[in-house]
Amino acid sequence: MSDTAREDKLGLDPRLVDRARRLAARAAEPVIELARTHTTVSVERALLRLTGLHGADAGGTPWANVITDAVAAQVGLEHGVALPVWDALRAGGHRDLESLAREVARGGVSFRLPTGADAGTARAAAGAAARAGIARIDRRRAERDRLLREIGDPPQPWIYLIVATGDIHEDIPQAQAAAREGADVIAVIRSTGQSLLDYVPEGATREGYAGTYATQENFRLMRAALDDTSRELGRYVRLTNYASGLCMPEIAVLAGLERLDMMLNDCMYGIIFRDINPRRTFIDQRFSRQIHARAGIVINTGEDNYLTTADAVDAAHTVIVSQLLNERFGHEAGLADGQLGLGHAFEIDPSLPDSFRLELAHAQLVRELFPAAPLKYMPPTKHMTGNIFAGYLLDAFFHLAGVMTDQSIILIGMMTEGIHTPWLSDRDLALENVRYVRTACGRLAEDFVPRPGGFVAERARRVLAESVELLERVEADGLLPAIADGTFGVTRRPPDGGKGLAGVVARAPGYCNPATEILDTEDPHGSRDMAEVPA
Repeated sequence: MSDTAREDKLGLDPRLVDRARRLAARAAEPVIELARTHTTVSVERALLRLTGLHGADAGGTPWANVITDAVAAQVGLEHGVALPVWDALRAGGHRDLESLAREVARGGVSFRLPTGADAGTARAAAGAAARAGIARIDRRRAERDRLLREIGDPPQPWIYLIVATGDIHEDIPQAQAAAREGADVIAVIRSTGQSLLDYVPEGATREGYAGTYATQENFRLMRAALDDTSRELGRYVRLTNYASGLCMPEIAVLAGLERLDMMLNDCMYGIIFRDINPRRTFIDQRFSRQIHARAGIVINTGEDNYLTTADAVDAAHTVIVSQLLNERFGHEAGLADGQLGLGHAFEIDPSLPDSFRLELAHAQLVRELFPAAPLKYMPPTKHMTGNIFAGYLLDAFFHLAGVMTDQSIILIGMMTEGIHTPWLSDRDLALENVRYVRTACGRLAEDFVPRPGGFVAERARRVLAESVELLERVEADGLLPAIADGTFGVTRRPPDGGKGLAGVVARAPGYCNPATEILDTEDPHGSRDMAEVPA
């Protein structure tokens, strides 16, 4: 990134920007407190996965689910799974969590909530296991840092490309071919509906629909393949997947253990577009982002999706509000600015007069509000009509806007977006399009300076002012009621509706989760205690 590209070009009022951030922080605080005082079945299962539990029974139910469901049924989850599980491990003489899970499945384990010295013993054992799991994540992060030094890190903007056939063994050669054609980030999107599964499938999968299942083995296979290709090309190729839906915390843990580099991680997407309970997803989101912070993973947020259901001009300020909230939620969970891949999109109706100028105003506003964030810019989809020539031109305009406003991650547009799942040849043409624009424009962002008081600058200032007005209402009324009113993406989602609410549990006094204790108290980017880290 260039310093001149991210200087103040719009003449934004710094006092208004500061006010927006203060309002976002106040609006986020009740939801942060909710996440700090509650747990979910997926958070508890994530602890078991972090400590080494994997595998499933003959019917495909993961052992993490088997144990967590048994603890919930016998003693409840308000104290967490750690004390009952590590107490049962010691009392039953089981060699590991998998052997305990197999005995649980046979009905041979009676869990209890230990007290006194037994509780202390269980707490210490669970803490040691969690510490070992986090150490594995730390090693994978260090491994990434070493590879970036040895192989080389491609310059931004990174070209982000989706590869997901449903068959991981078909995805791998396609991903490697895409990297050879210029892709810097490979995204393996999930099979349709996986976000609604309250378990993580096991093993390498070959039967996903419109995507490939997110599993630990699929993560491992793709990461190993892209490491080979990275060495071949002399640049590190990043891998992303989805940590969202009902298993957000577990998938985050698996991603950290298998060295994924980016994760789509935004509970608002699950709330609005998958009707997952808001309380469940905000609680899950905090834990998953703490894991991402520790693993050095860049998150991608889903504000771009709002503009597929709402008008991109009228709703531009809702994108900014959500980004400011996501920034606050991310910082509180330990994410650095360099891990906040905030999302936005090129979705204004191209028939609208001055549509490109409006797009530039919105993109430059996001760039200046979040100068250190690796912004993810999404291509046009809503107004792709099936006219491939117009679509190819519109994608070129999108790529041009991305370069002019110094976006960090550009998801390439496909001219057949409005017709069918793109062919490989369509993908090659799309890569050619973005390569041409990126090469031809060079460092055009350094030369793009909107005229003071002109159309672009005034539009950006208006959107910022509208964002502050909306944040004032959200701060006064509450974020969960705002979501229920359809503030983001039009769709209304009440706090007590949607899928997964039954998996939310208020923490009792004495709640024990050694992973959250470590993540809450340690700076993920150094050795300082979190109490010493500035908010």
